[in-house]
Formats: sequence, structure tokens, C-alpha cells
Amino acid sequence: MSVHSESPARTASGPIPVKIVIAGGFGVGKTTFVGAISDIVPLTTEAAMTTIGEDVDDRGSVDTKTTTTVAMDFGRVAVDDAIVLYLFGTPGQDRFGFMWNDLIQGALGAVVLVDSRRIEDSFPALDYFEHRDLPFVVAINRFGGKMYHTLDEIREALSIAEQVPVVSTDARGRVQVKETVLSLLDVVLQRAMSKAKTN
Repeated sequence: MSVHSESPARTASGPIPVKIVIAGGFGVGKTTFVGAISDIVPLTTEAAMTTIGEDVDDRGSVDTKTTTTVAMDFGRVAVDDAIVLYLFGTPGQDRFGFMWNDLIQGALGAVVLVDSRRIEDSFPALDYFEHRDLPFVVAINRFGGKMYHTLDEIREALSIAEQVPVVSTDARGRVQVKETVLSLLDVVLQRAMSKAKTN
């Protein structure tokens, strides 16, 4: 399968819509990730971070970030003639966590983005998807093109199960984002095949 920027050829019933969630902590690159691969101008709900919200919005070590997603990011990308992906980026701030349950409704799987400089920020997203048994991959966003820990070190630090892929990516690059999304689709396919064999 290859991701391209053309609209899929429509059949009698049209291409199959597939929903994917992009999640992770504050400032890990979710909005950038969705924008890098979307065939359409992505819908974003970025709002300015103000002094009024300082008591509830934790910037952590991302003190240069001046905006935050307050609802979701949305993008669309054609995988091939038969499948169209709809990407939903979750808000990263804790106070918007109540929206996650709505955003994952009908989702096929998720990408959990991680900043290897502050991997502890990834625990809430990992716990969330593990408890809901939604297939996911962990993607380490290479900020500035750098990896601050190896993939094995991050897997161990986050106690990620062996069957969950841990990959590196660059949320700014279409090719890298495409490879990350395809790795998730592989996980979803393998799970579906495994379930089919047991039924």
C-alpha cells in the first residue's frame, strides 16, 4: 500500500473510511503529525496559552510552546483506491482528557507519539489504550532529528509489551509519518488475522 495525495477512485459504495487516533502528551507533535500527511488542509483547534490558564496548563519542559489543541486535529489521507484514513489528533492537556472517549469511538487503532526527552509524559496515553484494548504503535518523534534514547531503552522504560511496535519517526516528514501509519495498519491486520484463526 502506498499513501498518495490523489482522491481515491470511487466504487459503487465508495472507499472504506478508517479512523485512526493520534495521541500523546502535550507538545509531542500530534498537530504536526496530522498536518504532514493529510491530503486536505487539516482542521486544527489550536488556541493560545495565556497566563489565565497557567494553573491548569502544564507546559513542563516545553516552555516555548504558545498554543495548545483544545478539541482535536483532523486530517484525511487516501491510502489507495479502497481505503481512506481519517486522522484524529487528541488534545494533550489533562483538562481536555474527557474528550478522548468520544474521539476513539469507531477507531481502528492509535499512534502514541513520544518525546524521548520526557518519556514519562507518555504514560497516560499508553495506559489509556492498553486498558481499552485498542491496537496501537508507539512512535518516538525525533525532535531536531535526534533520538535521546534508543528504541530498546524507551520500550523498557515505558514497559511496552513485546507485541507493540516501537518505531522512530519525524512528525514533520510525510514519508516518515506514512511509514508510522502503515506500521499501525500492519498491527491491526495481524490482530484481525489472529482473531479470524481462533474463531
